[in-house]
Amino acid sequence: MHNLSLFQEQKPIESHFRNDAEIVVFHGDVTELLGEIPNESISLIVTSPPYNLGKEYETRQSVQDYLAAQATVISGLVRVLSPKGSLCWQVGNFVDKGEIFPLDILYYSIFKELGLKLRNRIVWRFGHGLHASRRLSGRYETICWFTKSDDYYFNLDNIRVPAKYPGKRHYKGPKKGQISGNPLGVNPTDTWEANILQDWEAKWWDIPNVKSNHPEKTTHPCSFPVELIERLVLALTQKGEWVFDPFAGVGSSLIAALMHERRAIGAEKEKGYIKEAKDRIDQLFAGTLPIRPMGMPVYEPTGKESVSKIPDEWLNMNKVAKR
Repeated sequence: MHNLSLFQEQKPIESHFRNDAEIVVFHGDVTELLGEIPNESISLIVTSPPYNLGKEYETRQSVQDYLAAQATVISGLVRVLSPKGSLCWQVGNFVDKGEIFPLDILYYSIFKELGLKLRNRIVWRFGHGLHASRRLSGRYETICWFTKSDDYYFNLDNIRVPAKYPGKRHYKGPKKGQISGNPLGVNPTDTWEANILQDWEAKWWDIPNVKSNHPEKTTHPCSFPVELIERLVLALTQKGEWVFDPFAGVGSSLIAALMHERRAIGAEKEKGYIKEAKDRIDQLFAGTLPIRPMGMPVYEPTGKESVSKIPDEWLNMNKVAKR
């Protein structure tokens, strides 16, 4: 649980944008909400758009029609993005008849034509998902971090990870003998590791996706973990600034923003998800919302669990095969 009420009072959830609002949850198409938002007023836009997979909340289209529709939305998002702001677009793959279409690559030209600059293509690795039978099973997605200008806000200190060799010193030059690293840690790189206690060489941002027994599991089939957005909020915004999710789903991005004293705004077309997003925000302020803490180690089987042991049937099959 995360008890936001310890340092913040419950704030009203507005249904339309207002300059003095703290939380906006808009029920409708994001293009309608964009018409209410002033130019260059948003510090961080972060979202995972529909992947055109035919989920219950989307209508499957051709790749060309899908990207054209998204380009219209992105143009509006660029208009409201602050000159020092960032836009983070988290996507996976569109799959058609067994063929993979990497969405980050397909989206790139849209953002580039609108003048945005790609700062990082962050790899988010997770351990669970559907198993493929005719190709390798996918276990990562990407977050494309764009900025509107070269003068953008970035607070690396907020997301540093412990150094492998904190006692390393300069071995020559005017600083010989002095500590060479930063006492706050090192840059976490563009492959993310949630568990800062694991072996350094395995340092991906290994954040579990929201499946089965994840504490943040909701009715949404593809919600992303709050922890994923927390890192972006901490690195790319300051307290009191707006964080905007144009495809808000059940409000995970809004929750990540509110946890760190940012203002939150989101749009969502599905009425059920709107209700769940508002309920989760209420739970956050009440201190009852289940959240996986940022930096919590990813569970590793001990080998003693029955599900982690090789079944007797397989052992018998191997014995027969070796005869």
